[in-house]
Amino acid sequence: MTSGIIRLLGFIAAAVLACSAQAQTIRSESSLASVFSQAGSKGVFVLYDLQSKELHVSNPQRAKQRFTPASTFKVLNALIALQTGVVSGPDEIFKWDGQPRFIKSWQRDLSLTEAMGESAVPVYQVVARRIGQHSMHHYVTASDYGNHNIGQQIDRFWLDGPLAISAHEQVRFIAALVQNQLPFDPVVQARVRAMLPSEKTADYQLFGKTGWATNQQPTLGWYCGWVERTDGQRFVFALNMD
Repeated sequence: MTSGIIRLLGFIAAAVLACSAQAQTIRSESSLASVFSQAGSKGVFVLYDLQSKELHVSNPQRAKQRFTPASTFKVLNALIALQTGVVSGPDEIFKWDGQPRFIKSWQRDLSLTEAMGESAVPVYQVVARRIGQHSMHHYVTASDYGNHNIGQQIDRFWLDGPLAISAHEQVRFIAALVQNQLPFDPVVQARVRAMLPSEKTADYQLFGKTGWATNQQPTLGWYCGWVERTDGQRFVFALNMD
């Protein structure tokens, strides 16, 4: 990982600690945009202050562009699974079939929560097949997730398309999850929030989900989530980059 990318990810912490409180404004962050070029990449970072409703955007045009969500879709996949009851709970174990997998850490029995942390694609493909086409389409549409298009392949549509979502839409989705505003029981939303990988410091707690879209060239990385500061302020973010 280059120093430029490290600096880019570190901006998440700096932004939420220094974010101003001007309501109903959109700020174009040209200084952050330069970090992408310094890292030799193209991308966008969007930060939304839930209190002031201020939106910070490094690249307004790219923030509206839709890309395959890849493993960031696991958040909605888990919500639908728990809401419909096809998975008994975050601790349900999914047995490894003994077959080699793309990442060695996937080669073991995993709970739904562990599979979220490991971003284990095979587990969430099983979950999607349990959910089925009808329920999946219903909840993707009800959640207003990206372009709503799940196509016909129930266990690949978030990896290969046709499902696509923008950084702006990722922020809107995560903000709704944080505030219990998605079309799922509040208990289900709380359980999924608790499943997401987190990092805690003396100043804030960071929750997020990564994704790697390999169905395009250059491939695309996602990092989406939110930050809770010790003073109670919350900030939602979405990053994608080539």
